[in-house]
Amino acid sequence: MKKVVMVLALACLVSSILFGQTSAQAPATTPALSGFRADCLSDIEFIGKRIVDLAEKMPAEKYAWRPGPGVRSVSEVYMHIVGANYMLPNLLGAKMPDGVDRDIETKVTDKAKVIDWLKKSIENAKATVTNISDADLDKTVKVPFLGGRELTERRILIIVETHMHEHLGQSIAYARMNKITPPWSETPATPPSK
Repeated sequence: MKKVVMVLALACLVSSILFGQTSAQAPATTPALSGFRADCLSDIEFIGKRIVDLAEKMPAEKYAWRPGPGVRSVSEVYMHIVGANYMLPNLLGAKMPDGVDRDIETKVTDKAKVIDWLKKSIENAKATVTNISDADLDKTVKVPFLGGRELTERRILIIVETHMHEHLGQSIAYARMNKITPPWSETPATPPSK
């Protein structure tokens, strides 16, 4: 019996090493969040999952579709979310990866690459919420693209959330216009009648 327990303990240890998070942005001992940061993290996780689920359901051939001239295409909407999920947290000290700039939304159009960028950017937003302290939420930072206006770090995190919500709504409209039902809106199949 002792050997079985030791083997199970070793298996758990090995799996936690192999499959555990080792990113500098997501420490293994992330403190429990409460209050605003817990709510913000929960919302980003929820809305992020919906964005990714819809991006995965949208056919690759629809990624270039746009509702009209001068309006963002499907891939451009998703990459616009990516840009914001890096640029806004960057104001709070999060690292900006290579390749992210204001033109990213027109540079990346391949479905698999868009989804990969989306997932990474959502993790970046979540890590930013986790890594900021409650005490820092009231600190202000200058926002260059708002003419140097100062916003609290809390307000910037709220903008990350609301921006994701705004463009999920846009993505839902795009999907519906293309006769694609968001995965969470699908009704289960009705069982055959007897």
